Amino acid sequence: MKARHLINYTLHLADNALVLGHRNSEWTGHGPILEQDIALSNIALDLIGQARYLYQYAARLMNAAGDAKSPVTEDQLAYLRDSWDFRNCLLVEQANGDWGTTIVRQFLFSAWQYYFYRELRGSRDGELSAIAEKSLKEVTYHLRWSGEWVIRLGDGTEESHARMEKALDQLWMYTGELFLPADYEQWLVPAGIAVDLAQVQPLWAARVQEVLKEATLTVPTAMAQKGGKQGRHTEQLGYLLAEMQFLQRAYPGCEW
Repeated sequence: MKARHLINYTLHLADNALVLGHRNSEWTGHGPILEQDIALSNIALDLIGQARYLYQYAARLMNAAGDAKSPVTEDQLAYLRDSWDFRNCLLVEQANGDWGTTIVRQFLFSAWQYYFYRELRGSRDGELSAIAEKSLKEVTYHLRWSGEWVIRLGDGTEESHARMEKALDQLWMYTGELFLPADYEQWLVPAGIAVDLAQVQPLWAARVQEVLKEATLTVPTAMAQKGGKQGRHTEQLGYLLAEMQFLQRAYPGCEW
């Protein structure tokens, strides 16, 4: 039972990173200026790199548990699962929208991921602890970069401010799920493996409110949407997976 919860927990973290990494990669070649196009592409690569470490670990756990008839690989976990098998939070699968929407999504998630990984470094699972240690260095930059953009656009022109307010209103409803533990998290917290999300929420809220205040943006209140951690997703994930998984499904077993 513990092994199954650890597998789901690891997949949850991997799916978060992969889905947001793919979303950010959709901006490659379309960023507002070359420097920021490159910056967001690098963030996408960071996230996909995190996903790889986590998928590799999940595959080893699944193979050790003997759940599959043949050895599981990271590629199978990324490219051959259906949307209901993914455990990512709803926030990361939301469409890019305009630049402001992408920035708000990145900031809200990076603020969570920063404090989450800080706590995960203390996990009794050595593999998760090591991944968190490495990833935290990258996420520190993601948070600083996205936070600076939130302030620049929120406290910018009348139009940029209005777009940022709209993006916050659209995305804020998905942030509550970040702090609602799934069953597999609840099982692992007492064992010192998973992060207690109640410890992360006040840190996240303080950082987000600080940045939004400097950006002259209003903090919304609705945080009701949930289900991604249990495999219940918005239609956005289906479209994303159809594009991301096409090559592997059309040409099974191909390698590159």
